[in-house]
This record gives sequence, C-alpha cells and structure tokens, in this order.
Amino acid sequence: MWSRFNESVTRRLLDGTVAALVARGVEREAVAVVSVPGAFELPLVARHLAASRRFDAVIALGAVIRGETGHYDVVANECARGISRAALDTGVPVVFGVLTTDTAAQALDRAGGRLGNKGDDAATTAIEMANLMRVVG
Repeated sequence: MWSRFNESVTRRLLDGTVAALVARGVEREAVAVVSVPGAFELPLVARHLAASRRFDAVIALGAVIRGETGHYDVVANECARGISRAALDTGVPVVFGVLTTDTAAQALDRAGGRLGNKGDDAATTAIEMANLMRVVG
C-alpha cells in the first residue's frame, strides 16, 4: 500500500518494494498494490487490509517531508501511531515504510538514491515478520 502524496518519492519506494518481494520469491500476482491519497490515510487502509486476513503482511509506504508548519509532526506521529495500532489490533504484521525527512532530497536519497531504497528494507521486514508470525502462531 502506498501514499500518492509526494509521488516522486513514494512511487520509487513502491517500485523498490515490489522488486524486492519478487527477488525474494514472492509471486508478483500475490502482491496487491493499493494506493491512498496521503500518509495520514495509510493506517485506516492498513488496518482494513490486515483485518481481511487475505495477506500475510501489509507494507505501508509513504513520505512525510517537513514543511514550514507543524503539519509534519501531526501527520508523521499519527501515521506511525495508526500503523502500529493496525498491527497490534489485527495480529498481522504492518510494516512502517514511511519516510519522515526534513527535505525532499533526503527522501529521494532513501527512495532509490545514494542511500538505497527503504522499500527494499520494508519488503525484507514484511517477509521476516510474516514467517515469524507463522512460527509463533
């Protein structure tokens, strides 16, 4: 699942996530891609997807970039809180793949730029957590 806000960043995260899942043996057809308008909307849809029990894990991708107002703090905090709650409420891993950066350049560095693609990290975490949840049942 990905947020379309800051799409120049989030589309790269999505591409990195899907590529990493497929490279690690997940069938492309098994990867459902859902988009939401912004990072604030991620938790509600994440909870819905997790509660459906159709998925072994949910990956929430987004980018919250600091601006000139306190809006950043509200969105970043509530997004993180909601994604955590979705996982705790459902027992399904919901991976926090949301970049929270001071600048767009920092976000791009983490979305396939000089610091790699955090979408790859999110995919790795999702696979690990899905496998772990099968073990601890």
